[in-house]
Amino acid sequence: MVACAVLLVMVGAVARAENAGLREKTTKPIQLHPDNPHYFLWRGKPTILITSGEHYGAVLNLAFDYKKYLQTLETLGFNLTRTFSGAYLERFGDFNIQNNTLAPARNQLICPWLRSNEPGYVNGGNKFDLTGWDPDYFKRLRDFVGQAGKCGVVVELVLFCPFYEESMWKLSPMNAANNINGIGKMKRTEVYTLQHPDLLAVQDAMVVNIVKELKEFDNLYYEICNEPYFGGVTLEWQAHIAQTIAKAEADFDVKHLIAQNFANKYQKISDPNPLVSIFNFHYAKPPDTVTDNYGLNKVIADDETGFSGSEPKAYRIEGWDFIIAGGAVYDNLDFSFTVDHEDGTADINAPGGGGPALHRQLRILSDFINSFD
Repeated sequence: MVACAVLLVMVGAVARAENAGLREKTTKPIQLHPDNPHYFLWRGKPTILITSGEHYGAVLNLAFDYKKYLQTLETLGFNLTRTFSGAYLERFGDFNIQNNTLAPARNQLICPWLRSNEPGYVNGGNKFDLTGWDPDYFKRLRDFVGQAGKCGVVVELVLFCPFYEESMWKLSPMNAANNINGIGKMKRTEVYTLQHPDLLAVQDAMVVNIVKELKEFDNLYYEICNEPYFGGVTLEWQAHIAQTIAKAEADFDVKHLIAQNFANKYQKISDPNPLVSIFNFHYAKPPDTVTDNYGLNKVIADDETGFSGSEPKAYRIEGWDFIIAGGAVYDNLDFSFTVDHEDGTADINAPGGGGPALHRQLRILSDFINSFD
């Protein structure tokens, strides 16, 4: 009887250890596959990320029902969404996009920084205090990433974005006109450089706080900056932000991947930053950028599509071509996801594609490529 009891205790201990080991393996953040780093390993399975997602405002736009959106992605069989942090936003009609989720209505912006008691933010509400954090924002961000994880969706969190036009810079909390700290008096083309230590400190602090808040999530990686080849963004600044992420995660048992956006369409990458594991491109057709950078043994992504009309054919072909060439991410920018149409059924009035027909077609690609071991 004693021997049986001891045996049961030992078996139970082994089972608990195995279960703990399984939990540890399955809760590691998405990472490069150790046997083939051109692809991902996520939750114990080789993974390719394919999606048709909204225009990056799911978190920062308070009017957007992200739970409905994420549930829709799950139903459609998609496993990625891309979202901006809130340091950048757009106006209604920018880039000829109607119903733009990245252009919140007045008083509908939420971002990392705390609102002050001083009125005067250009898009409604009080100005921002760049030394304080908005707890409601981080609650929303954490819930968004958590809900995405439950839906089997990976989040690419884009930390920064260049200001393509002066009107966009005028909307940013980092602009001195919109904060009480007197920070952000430079030209928009100097925001993402190392020239202004006060603003750089604000950017570093934002990155560190986001990274620490999202420490435990396994369905997450960071992109340094969207389209940094516009608006004066320097390579030195990008390297600095990558280092800031790495330092913030230095004590983490497992680190999150970092992505860097290199070019629209094509670039032969030389001397890549060793902290960067995902090489992002936009409008990468034909997929020559996969072939010519394959020897770097990193994930290569077609991270945004568009400007090929609204019919599904062009985006379906782009997706198949890129993935079959050896890419690991295909992210179609989908304007059928809007406020009040978070199920992806809105009429498209923007320079891109999306909608139910394309969703069905990309589901075939996703099911096919992820059926392989």
